[in-house]
Amino acid sequence: MKSLTDTYKLNNGVEIPCIGFGTWQTPDGQVAMDSVKNAIRAGYRHIDTAAAYGNEKSVGKGIADSDVKREELFITTKLWNNNRGYDKTLNAFEKSLNELDTDYVDLYLIHWPANKSDGKKINADTWRAFEQLYKEGKIKAIGVSNFLVHHLEDLKETAEIMPMVNQIEFHPGQMQVETVQYCKANNILVEAWSPLGTGRMLKNPDLIEIAEKYGVSVARLCIRWCLQNDTLPLPKSVTPERIIENTKVFDFTISDDDMQKINGMPYIGGSGLNPDTVNF
Repeated sequence: MKSLTDTYKLNNGVEIPCIGFGTWQTPDGQVAMDSVKNAIRAGYRHIDTAAAYGNEKSVGKGIADSDVKREELFITTKLWNNNRGYDKTLNAFEKSLNELDTDYVDLYLIHWPANKSDGKKINADTWRAFEQLYKEGKIKAIGVSNFLVHHLEDLKETAEIMPMVNQIEFHPGQMQVETVQYCKANNILVEAWSPLGTGRMLKNPDLIEIAEKYGVSVARLCIRWCLQNDTLPLPKSVTPERIIENTKVFDFTISDDDMQKINGMPYIGGSGLNPDTVNF
């Protein structure tokens, strides 16, 4: 990967820009609009949002106010948990389209797997709606988020189309090796949410020491590390300078030794959210 517009190819042939601009925890309104416009101005062509973020409308306005044509952008949004199930999914998707003010989305994800006793059936019914929307051409690619191996295996039993993407928490100290290996073996692209560990990575002395060796920030190191692990990072910032800084990850390469050091780091902070136990 040599630039923000370089792409991974999904298992259905759709190309997705190799770094996405995340909008989780970005306040709705002017902040979200400005951050999206600044990201597009900085070269991002991949914008990631979700119904649960509460900022789809502002993200859509930021996109509309940019100087880049819609077809040159890759937009992702996600289905929230209270709208799982076939009919509710179809309705929720239409609402997201209206909020984003677009005729289609490039990628639609199930935000979290249902994990109660009837979770397997709920996930299957939800996925059936995703497949329907995909067949209708309203979505270029479909996928999941926070799915563990057993969730993906359950989905495989009834799915006509396997997910193209699994967006999971992925950063130094939390590599989710089993899930990543399964996804790679099944040609499912792994997207890394919280590649900076919601900022926790930035103060880690080991990462600071390695970053200094390359003359880069820890943020740039972590984003580059994600790319070299063949995952797609989704860094987030509302600060114009940091939005630009996070794009500067193509002018250095982390050595094999340093990749092994980072890959081998113990748990050093994360969200603590487990897809099998979350209750939202």
